[in-house]
Amino acid sequence: MSVHKTTDTWSWPIDATRYDQAHGLTARERRYLTEELPSRIKFSKTRKPSLDAVERLARPLHDVFDHIDFKGPKRRSLVFYLLEEMGRRDRALWAWTDAEWMELVECRRYDGNRIVAAAFLLRGFDTLASFPKRRHVYSCLARRVFGFKAFAAAEKRAKARLQELGYRIRTLRLVPLTLAQLLLIARSPRIEDITEAALLQLQKQTGTVALDTCVVALSRLLVSEGIIDQPVRRLGLQPKLMHRAPEAIVADVPREWARLALYWHETTTLAPGTRLRVYYRLLGVGRWLHATRPHIDSPMVWTRTVAAEAVTMCVDLKNCEWAHSTTKAWFPNAGSPMRAGSKLDVLYSLRTFFRDLQHWEIIPRSFDPHIAFRIPRSLQALIGFDPRVLPDDVWAKLIWAGLNLTAADLSLQGRPHDGGSHYYPLPLVRALSVVWLFAGLRWNEIRRLRLGCVRWQENAPGERVCLLSIPVNKTSTAFTKPVDTIVGEMIEKWEKERPTQTAIIDPKTGEQADYLFAYRSRALGYNYLNKVLIPALCIKAGIPNQDVRGRITSHRARSTIATQLFNAREPMSLFEVQAWLGHKNPSSTQHYAKINPSKLTKSFEKAGYFERNIRAIEVLIDQDAVRKGLAAQEAWKFFDLGHGYCTYDFFDQCPHRMACAKCSFYVAKESTRAQMLEAQTNLLRLRQEIPLSEPELAAVEDGLAAYERLIANLADAPTPDRLVQIEAAPAMHTNESEERC
Repeated sequence: MSVHKTTDTWSWPIDATRYDQAHGLTARERRYLTEELPSRIKFSKTRKPSLDAVERLARPLHDVFDHIDFKGPKRRSLVFYLLEEMGRRDRALWAWTDAEWMELVECRRYDGNRIVAAAFLLRGFDTLASFPKRRHVYSCLARRVFGFKAFAAAEKRAKARLQELGYRIRTLRLVPLTLAQLLLIARSPRIEDITEAALLQLQKQTGTVALDTCVVALSRLLVSEGIIDQPVRRLGLQPKLMHRAPEAIVADVPREWARLALYWHETTTLAPGTRLRVYYRLLGVGRWLHATRPHIDSPMVWTRTVAAEAVTMCVDLKNCEWAHSTTKAWFPNAGSPMRAGSKLDVLYSLRTFFRDLQHWEIIPRSFDPHIAFRIPRSLQALIGFDPRVLPDDVWAKLIWAGLNLTAADLSLQGRPHDGGSHYYPLPLVRALSVVWLFAGLRWNEIRRLRLGCVRWQENAPGERVCLLSIPVNKTSTAFTKPVDTIVGEMIEKWEKERPTQTAIIDPKTGEQADYLFAYRSRALGYNYLNKVLIPALCIKAGIPNQDVRGRITSHRARSTIATQLFNAREPMSLFEVQAWLGHKNPSSTQHYAKINPSKLTKSFEKAGYFERNIRAIEVLIDQDAVRKGLAAQEAWKFFDLGHGYCTYDFFDQCPHRMACAKCSFYVAKESTRAQMLEAQTNLLRLRQEIPLSEPELAAVEDGLAAYERLIANLADAPTPDRLVQIEAAPAMHTNESEERC
């Protein structure tokens, strides 16, 4: 922050204490002003009558006109006119009221600016409300009072500084008028002498939005110069409770209920926005009490029965049903059924209100708020965590639009009275769009990103990783996350062009912070991303601004990015996604980490459930045999065992599974008979004819023993056709093997 200090001082040019400020006129002054002065002006040849008799009254006027460098015949004419008015009113100018001064200005308009200068220099005005409603009066007055050079220097300095802060011609045109009024209120040509009280005083007197905007702009200039601590807010952004009459807020609300609701609002430690929302919900409940239960006017007389009736009222609520009468005209959906989330908000407000009052011992504990205002199951079923993920094709089009955003795309969202131009510069908007598309942040986190939030890390020669510092958010402290390099590049481009601006107070931490996306010493508007930038990106991408799941909002990007990271080819784990999103609990991340249908289909195919269950046994059905009616005479369903077929219908219950010798249901394949005989013959040849070592012989014995052991186990087990297997022989020969096969 640059602090401008100056050592030169400025004193008020006219010291009124040097003059005799008696309000009344002496007899000599009265006679001179009413009788002698008019005749001398009329009959004097030189028109320079002596004013020694009224030196006390004329001297202040001459000093004022000397200061404003007003000379010539017009000066003498104005002095005579003011002296004649003193005689006509029978009072010195020190006794004139503001209304009388303004009357003189209106009667002598061609000298009105000089009369106003005389009044201001001699006695001053407490406010500027009495000044003529002509803009040039203020600028002319400031130039005459403070000097043309002094005011021109202040004006030049203010315009240059505002231009550095990013303000354009539309605001700079109003600087002379606004600055002149501020300097006149401060009674000094030095910008350093403007106080916050002077800003607030002028802000209340401004009649247009443009002048109000210029006052706010100059206040930000003073903050950047270190003259005042914080800028003033626009009148339209002041807290609603400050500008609406208490009678209008609590209309049709029981007095005691309204008193305790206001007490809760001023005592609770919730965030300002939350406490205000709860306060208005409580007033709505108070109107419900007034209309349906007028005998219940205080939380002290609430019972469990009244609480149950309030829960029923919340379940059946409609939009703006118990709101103030003037509020209904603001919402076009008034009277339609209220959403489940809003109904839940009313229950939460009642629960918080009664819980706090009971804990503070303001009311007796007649019931448990957590039980009495429990969410009904019918309402709970309508509420759930369901992040609205965008389809991959829609998201790809939005990314393309964000990377190729131009000034022409933004001009479509411009204001007609601003010539179609956009409020924010293009580098800021492009950096903002890239952060929204790639960083996966909440809107509040994007608005509160700090200047210099990007740093680079070298993982390998020529390979850089961009790290983005995220400020404190609603679920975690400040942390750092990796993002795509395009994010860091766009942010650095904006930082190079970003004007020097005043630090802004972070409402969450209370510290002075240099916001990355600040412009004209103001943070981004709350609705800019949802109502301006995202619609512009949708228009450029050629997609609608909403789908079957609602509008495309800032938070849908966060859920879409999290889902894509979880479903990538080499996906991030749940805990890695949790750390990247900045969640406190893994349960919050589970709502975002949705498995998309494509990945689920591929995983199911890779699992091979169907092939795994039928690859060992394949059921073959002879459709021709069934259709021709031959299923009763011949086998029409059989199981392929590889070396043969089993025609037994209940194959899964057969104890001889895969060892079907001597079974009448077994049909050997001709193609495999020779292979089986040759394999068994080779084993016997290896055992009998070829000299084998002990390890080799053990291997052959193991093979034959396994086959013989299987036959021995099935010796006494009947086959499906009730035949009993032959007793296994201790040694097998070639003929016996052929018979078994």
